[in-house]
Amino acid sequence: MKTRTFDVLAPIEVLAKVTKGLAGRGFLPEVAPTSADALARITRLIPAGASVMNGSSRTLEEIGFVEYLKNGTHGWNNLHAAVLVEKDPERQKELRKLSVISDYYLGSAHAITEAGEIVIASNTGSQLPHVVYTSPNIILVVGTQKIVRDLPDAFERIDTYILPLEDVNILKKYGSHTAHSKTVILHQEKQNRRVHVIFVNEKLGF
Repeated sequence: MKTRTFDVLAPIEVLAKVTKGLAGRGFLPEVAPTSADALARITRLIPAGASVMNGSSRTLEEIGFVEYLKNGTHGWNNLHAAVLVEKDPERQKELRKLSVISDYYLGSAHAITEAGEIVIASNTGSQLPHVVYTSPNIILVVGTQKIVRDLPDAFERIDTYILPLEDVNILKKYGSHTAHSKTVILHQEKQNRRVHVIFVNEKLGF
């Protein structure tokens, strides 16, 4: 059996097909030529004073967003920082609950089909409330190697390609294993929420 590869950047014509599919489903796709362009676009999308939460994302780290968020010069209310600095477990738990209603949530996707379906997998599920409903503005930054033909390919990408890599990553960081415990598929967005999908023609994340 031929081994599938899930780390190849999508051709321009496929990217065009995907962006058209996403737009037809109510999402807001765009293409940033580079990681730096993606970060610059994010800074223009989020207004000063907005509350911002982000998930653990290798992609956001690689484009420089995580460091940018930490530096504090953006004028946003960084909810993630507030959670991390709180040492009292019960208070931290409450802050995590409050962060679910952030004005903006940023992350990535694990796969996007050519038809425009967005697939996000999780172990704990902590990012899923934002993505599904609670945050009115979502920004997903996605390397074009994450584009797949269809949903079966999306699940194959997650289980056979991403999960082994992420397991090594989590084991190194936290000394524990991860799992594909929960999955959300965004088929469309029709609830007056803004789901931005910023494609970058670079290999970002897994």
